[in-house]
Amino acid sequence: MLDKILGKKDKDKKDVPDLRKEDTKSDPNIGGRIKGVVSKATDKSKEKISPDDNSLKKSESKNSKKKAISKKIPRPIPKPRKKSDEKPKLKPPIEPKKKPSGLSSGFGRKGPDDDQRTLVGAAVFSIILIVLVGAGYYFLVYQPYQETLGSAKQTKLNEVNAYFKGPLALDPQKQTLTAEIDGAETPEQALAVDVMTPATAAWREYQSQEINAQKDPYGRVMITYSAAGQKNLIMKVADAQTIVNEADASVLANMVIETPDTVAVPIIITRLQAAGGLVNVGDSVDVYLRTTTPTNESNQTVNPDINNTSPSISGATVLAILRAVDSGSVDANLKNAQEVAINQVTLSNSRSSSVSTNVEQLLRASASGTWDRSTVSSTLNAYGWKLSDFERASNLGELDVKYLVLLEVPRENALFLMQNSDSIALTVSTQKAPQWMIQELKSIYG
Repeated sequence: MLDKILGKKDKDKKDVPDLRKEDTKSDPNIGGRIKGVVSKATDKSKEKISPDDNSLKKSESKNSKKKAISKKIPRPIPKPRKKSDEKPKLKPPIEPKKKPSGLSSGFGRKGPDDDQRTLVGAAVFSIILIVLVGAGYYFLVYQPYQETLGSAKQTKLNEVNAYFKGPLALDPQKQTLTAEIDGAETPEQALAVDVMTPATAAWREYQSQEINAQKDPYGRVMITYSAAGQKNLIMKVADAQTIVNEADASVLANMVIETPDTVAVPIIITRLQAAGGLVNVGDSVDVYLRTTTPTNESNQTVNPDINNTSPSISGATVLAILRAVDSGSVDANLKNAQEVAINQVTLSNSRSSSVSTNVEQLLRASASGTWDRSTVSSTLNAYGWKLSDFERASNLGELDVKYLVLLEVPRENALFLMQNSDSIALTVSTQKAPQWMIQELKSIYG
């Protein structure tokens, strides 16, 4: 600091005198210079000080302290400042370096602007490359994979909803399977979820309970299912339980077990419609609707709207069957003749018998009490069935005869049966064949 006041530079530090020592070679006027500086400073301060006594006393005390300090440590003369009248010297402007033009600009050392542009271009190219790679991965890999995974999950969810419906719509097993499918991370995991096994177990348990709850006083239930429309099948409890134990969820989920609500409907049909007249009381028959191929006004064949691949009524029970009265008229003549010739002697023997009766009149006589009822009943019991059975065995029969059949069918099918009695056909299932059919099948197939 002292060097700056004296106006000396750093290079003259070697010539700086040590004021703390008495050196005869030092400048003899240094003390006078210090006194002049101090006197000037005190004169300026006196001009600024107000005439108050307190301020004067303070300034005098300060001046006395400064004089004491100045007597102790001599201060160097400060470096003269520049006058305000002097104008500052202007430096000539520095011209920016011109970039080399031409072919030589691409070679050698690049300037800072070129480096910045290169970095910006590299950053933009990197961003574009990242966007293109991301878009390609999304559209070519990620999106198709997610679509495949979503399709697999939706397929299994549709399967769950198809099996767990109706009374099992809120089954806890459905919630478990749905959570397992939603948690699958790959299409293979989603498709590997087994829905059929738990659904089958749940439906078997439910339908078994329904069989015991819905059976009627005769030990039967009615199974309603869908096959080209709604179908009703009346069967015994044991048969229904067999179906439930053997079927899977795809069948059990689409059938309903109900208590049979049936009515007896009489219909008059031909022998062809009545399964050849070979049905008997207690037989189970299926009812099909016979349709002829319709034609329009121009004799062009029109496809029928009715699907005949499945019976309209399944498991109808024959409660009674009546053969027309024309078959009750009996007029039979039997004659046996024999002639023997020995030496022109002829011996002849003939025997004849005739029967003429009316079964209907016999029944009337028995009903009126004219004849013994037990005798007539034992003679004419199952006359119509015996007649049909004899005709079957002899391969000869009355084909134009009509039958009145009393069928037990579900109440909702009664109107259909009455309206279409001329167009229906009764069939006998070989799974529930009568005794004569079983014997014939065994004789044919061993």
